[in-house]
Amino acid sequence: MTNLPVDGTPLAGDPLTRAVLEIDEYAAGLGWDQPARLFALVDTAKLREQEPSLAAQLGIDDSTTASLTPVEQDEIPAGAPLDEFLATIAWPDAVTGCALTVERLMLPPSAEDSVPEGMDEAQLAKWVAEHPDRQEVRMTVAVLRDGKRESALRLREKDSTSEVLTGSALVPGLADALSATFEA
Repeated sequence: MTNLPVDGTPLAGDPLTRAVLEIDEYAAGLGWDQPARLFALVDTAKLREQEPSLAAQLGIDDSTTASLTPVEQDEIPAGAPLDEFLATIAWPDAVTGCALTVERLMLPPSAEDSVPEGMDEAQLAKWVAEHPDRQEVRMTVAVLRDGKRESALRLREKDSTSEVLTGSALVPGLADALSATFEA
């Protein structure tokens, strides 16, 4: 994916935001109803220098301007709770950051008051799935070792690159879980 729209103006100046948008665009190309995907974020220049064959496989050459390169990791085990899976990850020093893209159902804040009490996780998930105001969303969250964070949200009903929301605090819980993978 390039980071340039038709008029040539960069969509994002920050390398982490560009990486998040690149991952979001990649996930969008795969369509909806996909499993969660985990990415290592590596320094592009170091990747070219230290792993030239991998860089070539990823289409990275001297003309590549991105400073962070997302490298998709092995598939997340089906049925594994995401928080438990993330707790098992430790990254090598060559990894600058990591990112995750995952699809979820969400409700608007106005629905919080109508959540029935006493439901277990399965009952709550069923209730959300049947709620008339639910929204399907793809969240892409990235963190760097130094603590920097970025997120992108894409609603299924507004599935367009121009409708993607970005911000560093959109999905704080998931960003915290990703940051914890660097604390080992």
